[in-house]
Amino acid sequence: MTTLADFNLPSLTGEAQPLSAYAGKLVLIVNTASKCGLTPQYEGLEALYRRYGPRGFVVLGFPCNQFKGQEPGSAEDIAEFCSVNYDVSFPLFGKIDVNGPDESPLYTWLKAGHPGDIEWNFAKFLVGRDGQVAERFAPAVVPADIAPAIAARL
Repeated sequence: MTTLADFNLPSLTGEAQPLSAYAGKLVLIVNTASKCGLTPQYEGLEALYRRYGPRGFVVLGFPCNQFKGQEPGSAEDIAEFCSVNYDVSFPLFGKIDVNGPDESPLYTWLKAGHPGDIEWNFAKFLVGRDGQVAERFAPAVVPADIAPAIAARL
């Protein structure tokens, strides 16, 4: 059975990052964008990471430019934007596609048990400590509203 630990993706700096580094943690996976109406969710995601990180929780951000070109910048642009505007300290990865013919295998796996295309930036998947997808949250669900689901699994 496939788990989150079976995937390797490039970090925002381009280095191979095995997701096995997050084995045993509760993980929130989010497709992100810097020029979206939902971009302020970075603040809430960072707050969750800081609040629950010491208890074994991590947010993983996957920039995606598939929705109206709302993540057009380079890796350096994305890193700077997230740092300067939202003080993001959770891990960010290289740009990926979350739907369509070039869809990342990670997203194919995430959607397998929670079918349907990713509808927009900031769709969220909560992956349990067992490495399996536990829950999917729509883009409009603000990070603070996910806190009870996180707390219940920690």
